[in-house]
Amino acid sequence: MTEQDMTRQVPQPSAELNALDRLVGTWRVTGGAEGTVTYSWMEGGYFLVQNVDLEQFGEAVTGTELIGNLRPFGEERSTDVVSRFYDNQGNTLDYVYDLVGDTLTIWGGAKGSPAYFRGTFSADDSVLDGGWIYPGGGGYPSTMTRIAR
Repeated sequence: MTEQDMTRQVPQPSAELNALDRLVGTWRVTGGAEGTVTYSWMEGGYFLVQNVDLEQFGEAVTGTELIGNLRPFGEERSTDVVSRFYDNQGNTLDYVYDLVGDTLTIWGGAKGSPAYFRGTFSADDSVLDGGWIYPGGGGYPSTMTRIAR
């Protein structure tokens, strides 16, 4: 390891990731899925963690999602804010988070996917109201109401 490698600055979390701070807290979820989700920062601030406890389509869904910018060993960090969700049913689902103004889009898979969530934050960030859209016209409404910060 060279002296330059040892003094290299670690990049700060991206502005796009930091903008998701408005999600931090516990939320009551209603619509096509019902229950609670909690967002918190992992130590260091490089990843937002979502813990999920929902009932969807008559089944209990619990899981954890890690949200951040990818930075593979030896590479620059990605520009997109991506995530991987792990649940109690063995699923691993990938998403891309995109917050523009008060509108949050969570793309299922790659950015621009036909499967996505789109919702709008209320003026006081206490409600995120929107819905999941699936290819072929499917989907369901989803509203998150903040319970605690």
